[in-house]
This record gives sequence, C-alpha cells and structure tokens, in this order.
Amino acid sequence: MDLTSPPLSLKDNGFSMINPDPFHTSEDKMERLKEELKEWKERVAKAVKAKDDLLLCKISADEEYVKAEQELIKLKDFQEKQRKDIIMSRDTHERELYILNQENAELMREIERIKEELAECSSVLSQEHQIKKKVAEIKMKLSHMEDMTDDSPETNIHCVFGVTTKIPFRLNQNQALLTFEDEEVAQRLIKMGKHTVNLDNKIADVRVKPFTLEMGIKFELHVTISGKKINVSEIPELSIPEDWMRDKLELNFYKSEQGGGGEVENVTYNKQSRTAVITFLRPGAANAFVRCTKYPFFVNGRCYRLSVSPNTNVHLEKFQLYCGISKKTILLKGIQEMEDDEESVQDMIEIHFQKPSNSGGEIEKIKYVSKGGTWVCFEEDT
Repeated sequence: MDLTSPPLSLKDNGFSMINPDPFHTSEDKMERLKEELKEWKERVAKAVKAKDDLLLCKISADEEYVKAEQELIKLKDFQEKQRKDIIMSRDTHERELYILNQENAELMREIERIKEELAECSSVLSQEHQIKKKVAEIKMKLSHMEDMTDDSPETNIHCVFGVTTKIPFRLNQNQALLTFEDEEVAQRLIKMGKHTVNLDNKIADVRVKPFTLEMGIKFELHVTISGKKINVSEIPELSIPEDWMRDKLELNFYKSEQGGGGEVENVTYNKQSRTAVITFLRPGAANAFVRCTKYPFFVNGRCYRLSVSPNTNVHLEKFQLYCGISKKTILLKGIQEMEDDEESVQDMIEIHFQKPSNSGGEIEKIKYVSKGGTWVCFEEDT
C-alpha cells in the first residue's frame, strides 16, 4: 500500500471496529460503581449520624463540665468557708483554752493556799490547848451519865459538848427586824411586800423583805480524860542518859507523897520537848492528879517543880453546816428618819405590826436601828 492508493477500512485490513466507551466503563463496572456509591452514601450518612451523636455527646459533656465546674467552685467555696471556720474555731478554742489555763492556774494556787491553811489548821488542832478564842461564860447542864464500853469502865472520864454557833446578821441604818410567834404572819407580810405605817402621824411606806443568813456550824466536842495517864512538862535538863531520866520519873511518881500515883506501867520521855507521859498500872490512879498543877521532882539532892496535867483525847464528831433561815422573821427597809428617839419609833412599828387589821400578829422580838448599824445574832431552834 502506497500513499496514492485509497484508504482501506480496518475491517478490510482484518480489524473489527468497536465504538469506544467514552468513560471507559462497562455496565458491570457501572453497577459496581453504583453499589460502591451507595455504600459510600450509607457510610457518609452513618458518619453524619455519628458526627451528630458526637456533637450531642459533646454538648452533654459540656453541660456536665459546666455543672462539674460549678460544683467544684461550690466545693472550693465550702472548703474555704470550712477552713475559715476551722481557723476561727481554733482561735476561739485557743483563747478559751488560754483562759481555762489561767483559771486552772489560779485554782491551783487557791488549792495550794487552802492546803497550806488546812495544814496549818490541822497542826493547830493536833496540839492540845491551842484554842485561843474567848468564850463567854455560860451555864452547862450535864444531861446524863453513861458507862464506858471498854474493859475498864472506871478508868476514863468521857465528856461530850454540843456546840452550835450563832449566826450574825448586819442590820443597817433605818432598818428593823421583827420576829413573830406565828410563821404564817411573817410569810403573809412578805407576800404583801409594801406596807403603809403611821409613825407619829407621819405616813411611811416601808418594804418587807425576806433575808438570808450565813451558814451556821454545829458539832460535838468529845473529851476523854485518861484515868491511867498524866502529862508531865518542864522536866529539868540534866546531864544524864535518857534511860536514867525515865527511871527517876518512874521512881518519883511511884513514891508519891501527895496521894495518888502508884506502880508505873510505862514512861514515855521526850528530852527535846522536856515532856513525858506517865502511864500507871492501876486504873483511876491518874484521877488524883486532876487538881494538881505542880508536882515535886527530887533528883541529885535538888527539888524541881514539874507541871502536871491530865492526859486528854479531844476530837470532833457530827461536824456539819446548817442553813440559817428564819421563817418567822421579816426585814423592814425604807423607814424614814424620825425626830423621835429610837425606842419610840420601835414601839410604833411594833404596835402597827401587832394589829390583825394590818395583817400582823404577836411579836416575839423586834430590833430597830435609826443610826449607824448593828449586829444581831440568830440561834438554832431547839
């Protein structure tokens, strides 16, 4: 074939002519692509749905985060408030603890002071004849005699004294105390409170008050005087052994020429205090020395005068405090000053409160003070 010959068809040349697919895709391939497109669309739809779900989850998570953040802020605020409260409470407790420690230290000092006073009082009470308070002379009544319960009833003399203190009360100026025979009268006047009293044609408004007394003390003082023992003091200081001094004391009281005495059971001698306790063998032997205050002591050719006193055992029993309340007595306050003398004003007050028309009654005692003040004493009813 040359260039001048007409063109031959491909078919003529042994080739078949096929129209090419412009997209180079066959029908099967198109179907596959369609299926694949469908799958991708489904995947996209699922991805969109997953995205939407993730967005919803994110929104929900953001809301939870905001809530958690708010809760955290609240918790932090609460913790801060608690911290401040704890600090304030700690400071308050520290101040209270400091005050308590101060009070405790003060109480400890007070306890030590009271202990010292108690030890001092105990030391005083433990010694004989240390009561220095003056007691007014009073009549004593021996109520009865009892036999002792020990093996030698005639040996000791036992005395019991009942002691009850009087309770003092301070009565100030222009005040009066009235004690009625009937308790109901006093209580009725106290409930009324105020009273109008005619004092020499002068009207006075007085106030009726109850009053509280201090505590009273009562106890029994038991005194036992030994019938076998005597106390000896002012023993002379001699340059002899203690055993010799005990022997000389024993011999001296064994050979008593003033009556009493007798065989000595024991001698307790204290050289430092120059005292001794002589115990006789015979019960009642010491009774002869009750009225004897000085006793001769012959030693080394000289005569000394020994002080002799009964051997006593003193102790308290039934010691108790009692509350001082006088239900029959009233206190008048607000009494005006009068030109009349104190006794006349007291009589006018007594007359007023004796009248039943004034809610009064029979008066046992009355005390009025116009100037200054005075002390009155109350005794326990017997």
